[in-house]
Amino acid sequence: MTNRRVASPLTPTRRVAGLLAGLALGVAVLAGCSSEGARTDCGLDACTVTFDRGVDASATILGVEAKLIGAQGDQVTVEVAGEQLSLTMGQQATEVGGFAVTLDSVTDQEVKIRVSRNPGN
Repeated sequence: MTNRRVASPLTPTRRVAGLLAGLALGVAVLAGCSSEGARTDCGLDACTVTFDRGVDASATILGVEAKLIGAQGDQVTVEVAGEQLSLTMGQQATEVGGFAVTLDSVTDQEVKIRVSRNPGN
C-alpha cells in the first residue's frame, strides 16, 4: 500500500498572512519616499526624482536626501547623501555614498535625475 500525500489548498489563514505580507512590503516601499517641490517614482533599488525649478525642492529616497541646488543650461547641481554633484546631460553616472546618480532631463520647469543603489555595495 502506498501512502499518497494530497496537496491541500491554501487555508484562509495562509491567504490572509500572504496578503498582509504583500501589503506591508508595498507600504514600506512607498513610505521610503517623501518630497517637497519634487515628485518621485521609486522601485526597490532605484528612484527617478523630478524637481520643480524655481522652488526649494528636495526628496527623501532610498534612505537619503536629494536636493536641487541649481540648474544652468544642461548642467545641474544637486546634493545627494550630503554631497554636492555637478551633472551634465549625457554624462555617465556619478557615484556618491553607495549610489549612482544620473541626469535624465532638464527643462525650464523641471529637472529629472535617477538615483540607484550601486550593485557592488
